[in-house]
Amino acid sequence: MGKKVDIITMGCSKNLVDSERVIRLFEKEGMTVRHNPDKVSADCVIINTCGFIGDAKEESINMILECCRAKKEGHIGSVSVMGCLSERYREQLKAEIPEVDRWYGKFDWTKAVEDIVNSHSEAHRLWDRTITTPSHHAYLKISEGCNRFCAFCAIPLITGRLKSRPVEEILEEVRELVARGVKEFNVIAQDLSSYGTDLYGHHDLARLIEEIACVPGVEWIRLHYAYPADFPYDILPVMAKYPNVCRYIDIALQHCSDKVLGNMRRHITAAETERLLDRIRHEVPGIHIRTTLMVGFPGEGDAKFNELLEFVKRQRFERMGAFAYCEEEDTYAARNFEDAVPESVKQQRLDRLMALQETISLEVNQAKIGKCLRVMCDGDNGEYYVCRSEFDSPEVDPEVLVRMSPGIELEAGNFYEVKIVEAMPYELIAEICQ
Repeated sequence: MGKKVDIITMGCSKNLVDSERVIRLFEKEGMTVRHNPDKVSADCVIINTCGFIGDAKEESINMILECCRAKKEGHIGSVSVMGCLSERYREQLKAEIPEVDRWYGKFDWTKAVEDIVNSHSEAHRLWDRTITTPSHHAYLKISEGCNRFCAFCAIPLITGRLKSRPVEEILEEVRELVARGVKEFNVIAQDLSSYGTDLYGHHDLARLIEEIACVPGVEWIRLHYAYPADFPYDILPVMAKYPNVCRYIDIALQHCSDKVLGNMRRHITAAETERLLDRIRHEVPGIHIRTTLMVGFPGEGDAKFNELLEFVKRQRFERMGAFAYCEEEDTYAARNFEDAVPESVKQQRLDRLMALQETISLEVNQAKIGKCLRVMCDGDNGEYYVCRSEFDSPEVDPEVLVRMSPGIELEAGNFYEVKIVEAMPYELIAEICQ
């Protein structure tokens, strides 16, 4: 009792939610917990790992090794590892890094608390957690797992098949978080589009989001990680109807070439993708679409890459990220395709794609100059108040920087009307509307 615990989170916001749950359980046991401290030094350290792609795996392993060195030097009492990487490679990692005291996976992390505290925790709600984000916004994980089995993706090998949370349980969590001051809910899942199909036999994302939107105190709801094939179109009228459902959707498209999409096993064609995007924009005017694209997948020659460039020019995504294909063992692509595109070519394509997107992002932002936006303040950096609009998800999207001036003070978590006065590709400069 009274032990100090450091929790280190690697990877995505879905991992962050799991870490927040672990933190809450330790706090219930009377322990002092720090999340992502600048310098790790505690009785116990737990590393919540990512195992999505090669770079993320390497980063997680380096953190494990760093903590093991700190343990050897006496700065750490014990090292435990949980999360996606250890879910997939637990036995191999045990053999290669014996300095780690305890190994857990993606779903048995509650045992970490029992082992370290040396007692069985009292009954608890698995979604109960300590928010590590600024107190006015939180991530809301509505399902785990994925049934899609895209050729390049190891996520189903790690998380298993789709498992949706019941609507009633999610609403209970939302109400409790609102009571604790949360105003913004960033809804996350590996596959948002399929939410509810396992529980209710049909897509139920629209009902869930509508019910969340009706909870008093919910100011913003933002949707992350929809899947393009079998898209739940009934979510669009909900987005158009409720002002607290942000005109924003994160939908990973990966590519636009029929050949490449077929090799990827994405279950959608180029024409269907274009129709999907047209319908989203038609039914939710002003929506900002965030997507992720991949370069260098098997079958992407120069001609197919040029198709991708033209697709991006045509669609003018308001938000876009991209990455180079990295072969993941045991996936369909690793078993059936040769990773034939040289790394140097992948990087050149990635650079060209992101340079194009930077130009588009600048033009999108410049179109906002002179307009007023409702923004939420996240804090300040000493020169500007750091804010976001409904089009800006935390960490990944542009910020709206509001000039600090005498007599004007913005408070974190509050909303303000600002006028955009300057634009850069990934930032907007604004002033308070007078």
